[in-house]
Amino acid sequence: MSVLNSVTSVFTPIHRDGWKFVAIFAAATLVLFWLGLGFLGWIGVIATAWCAYFFRDPERVTPLRAGLVIAPADGRVSAIERVIPPPELELPRETLTRISIFMNVFDVHVNRSPVDARVAHIAYVPGAFLNAELDKASEDNERQAFTLELADGRRLGVVQIAGLVARRIIRFVEPGDWVQAGQRIGLIRFGSRVDVYLPSNCFALVSAGQRAIAGETVLADLGSDEQGRAGRRS
Repeated sequence: MSVLNSVTSVFTPIHRDGWKFVAIFAAATLVLFWLGLGFLGWIGVIATAWCAYFFRDPERVTPLRAGLVIAPADGRVSAIERVIPPPELELPRETLTRISIFMNVFDVHVNRSPVDARVAHIAYVPGAFLNAELDKASEDNERQAFTLELADGRRLGVVQIAGLVARRIIRFVEPGDWVQAGQRIGLIRFGSRVDVYLPSNCFALVSAGQRAIAGETVLADLGSDEQGRAGRRS
């Protein structure tokens, strides 16, 4: 059993939503080889492997403590700003801290809940497919917004934003569901961004440029009055 566990631990599971894409790529690759198009067939092999890699869904170990806000996405913290949240979140129209995490096509694209909370509201907003790193992408791009209500009544927002390549945003939860920190709540195909809007008087404990790991990296502490952190490259 220990040998089996060692072998299986090397391979990252593929999310169920990705299996059909892997199958399509694999079938197309077999057809190319069958037609004698070996060069294109090997390109198909690479594309199939990349598809399986893109839809990987690794297990994560989530820090468990009341007040912690955990990263909902893998990727680079592209910006930390004080902004008015978008209207679809139905949050107070006041300046809040927004943490943006940019996912490139090589990052895990399964998104997770940052906190233990009730899904108070979900809103899908159609839009453009601009570069997700642009600031205006939060207002112009296709997106899906989750408003999460904590046990103490405070609310925070999570917004999945489509990018240049992404053409589908998928959610795994419904309004009224209770989610746990680190629980899978959605997926974006194929490269995009996730924004987190913190409650009032809560500041980021990460820095722009830092790498975040969904379900593991602590973005903020709702029980702390620390005024945020600065970082430097080294």
